Amino acid sequence: MSHHPFGPGSNSGIQFSRRRFVTGLALGGVAAGAGLWRVPAFAAAPQHAGQAPVLSGTDFDLSIGSSPVNFTGHTRPAVTVNGSLPAPILRWREGDTVTLRVANRLDVPSSVHWHGILLPANMDGVPGLSYDGIHPGETFVYKFDIKQSGTYWYHSHSLFQEQAGLYGAIVIDPREPAPYHYDREHVVLLSDWTDLDPAALFRRMKKMAEHDNFYKRTVGDFVRDVGRDGLSATLQDRKMWGEMRMTPTDISDINAHTYTYLLNGNAPAGNWTGLFRSGEKVLLRFINGSAMTYFDVRIPGLKMTVVAADGQYIHPVTVDEFRIAVAETFDVIVEPSGQDAFSIFAQDMGRTGYARGTLAVRQGLEAPLPPLDPRPILTMNDMGHGGMDHGSHGAKGMEGGCGANMGMKGMEGGCGASMGHDKQTGHAMPTMDHGSGDGMQTHPASETGNPLVDMQGMMLAPKLDDPGIGLRDNGRTVLTYGAMKSLFDDPDGREPSRTIELHLTGHMEKFAWSFDGKKFMDAEPVRLNYGERMRIVLVNDTMMTHPIHLHGLWSDVEDEHGNFHLRKHTVDMPPGTRRSYRVRADALGRWAYHCHLLYHMEAGMMREVRVEE
Repeated sequence: MSHHPFGPGSNSGIQFSRRRFVTGLALGGVAAGAGLWRVPAFAAAPQHAGQAPVLSGTDFDLSIGSSPVNFTGHTRPAVTVNGSLPAPILRWREGDTVTLRVANRLDVPSSVHWHGILLPANMDGVPGLSYDGIHPGETFVYKFDIKQSGTYWYHSHSLFQEQAGLYGAIVIDPREPAPYHYDREHVVLLSDWTDLDPAALFRRMKKMAEHDNFYKRTVGDFVRDVGRDGLSATLQDRKMWGEMRMTPTDISDINAHTYTYLLNGNAPAGNWTGLFRSGEKVLLRFINGSAMTYFDVRIPGLKMTVVAADGQYIHPVTVDEFRIAVAETFDVIVEPSGQDAFSIFAQDMGRTGYARGTLAVRQGLEAPLPPLDPRPILTMNDMGHGGMDHGSHGAKGMEGGCGANMGMKGMEGGCGASMGHDKQTGHAMPTMDHGSGDGMQTHPASETGNPLVDMQGMMLAPKLDDPGIGLRDNGRTVLTYGAMKSLFDDPDGREPSRTIELHLTGHMEKFAWSFDGKKFMDAEPVRLNYGERMRIVLVNDTMMTHPIHLHGLWSDVEDEHGNFHLRKHTVDMPPGTRRSYRVRADALGRWAYHCHLLYHMEAGMMREVRVEE
């Protein structure tokens, strides 16, 4: 389905040291001669070296092209906008009409999608749904009204160009003053960079999905688990994982063995710095613009007050740490004082590396970096198979064997061999209320006997108050979906008139991903009636975490009782979860609906949503 804009990479066999991958180059970025970051003559001046230019107003000229970049000591091609990686920060105003002329200087088609922005379907920027894309040498004119405010972002929806560098921040100033005060602000855009040709990386995932999972459990781990959980429970736990042909250390598909993590386009050694004066309130606009990486973010020594999620105001909640899924945005306020520098520390979910920056009273300062947290280990409960409380790492309560709590597929005997899936009848709703977790999960018939489905969740719940894998009981206050609540009531007010249930499905070894076991090209569109208020229920039948993004429409997450709770454009779905949200079908046209892990989308976890009169 895809190829890299610049052809196969020549460095696919290069092995980098662990230190080089984590820290990168102090002066890495868009290369000019000696490999230093520079600003093209036609771009606005940045705030300082290593900061994307800021373009503001209502009229914009953006040029998509190829630029050499060097983050690791090896110069590679990137897709840039106006010669910048990340792309320029676009500053809009709520109520304005913006015009963006986007020229494609590549030799392959390109596109720009305005993530989370409400606009006509033909302005959404998804080739094959919105338009044909932007062909080489052509310019496409986007024009739409700005109906919202907050922190958003934009990126390519063509092949793997997003991974190659085509992403940037959007800041929309509100028509009415924000319900909080701040003295200055900084965009903090997190991303992941690979020196590999992204298409070659995708091919590697298809051939060897476990390439980056170096961390297998050892004899020492076995002895430790026996001491904590007992021999029987430990043996049962190992048996179940073995029968699944999976590993509980497989937290993310791609990690710092392949990626260098960037903060505002800077590798960790580059130490992006945002300035402050002591006593100021500083608004930090966090954006996860990565292709595949979840980040756990904290600023040691500072509390963070989260005031907006996905651009929408929430009741302020103060935390020490938050997990930001791919494509999510969080606005947080900090009040730095008492020291001259604070580290922004964003470790990946698998604890293999980090992005970092610094808040400081002047350039050139650094603050200590904490060590990476211990690597998390998945439990059966994490994957929706019950038998353990959220904090358990063993197999307590599983002495009854795989039995009724398990739903593994494709086993020769063992777990899941007699799960009774023959009683499935399509999208029959489960017996439980909106994912309350008090009953067994049913599954669509399309999952039964499906070679693209290697497991199913059986005991699922919303888990809105669960900090998540690797964040529980870590001594820090961690943000959860349950802790965030929109500052406004349900903007629609109607009860949903119908419910659609979709299952997130996959096969780890084959690196196959889908909804209901059907790849994008084999699935019928999800059809919505214009103006209706309906409910989508997502069920995660995989051991991976998926950020699910519905274009063009808001996703209003419900609480455990089915009440409006939190407005989002991207809904995170950890393993073992069943979450529901309301959608008002108020935008006609064809819309993309997909997992925002780029390689999962490319591997098939995508649907078309049609809003029709």
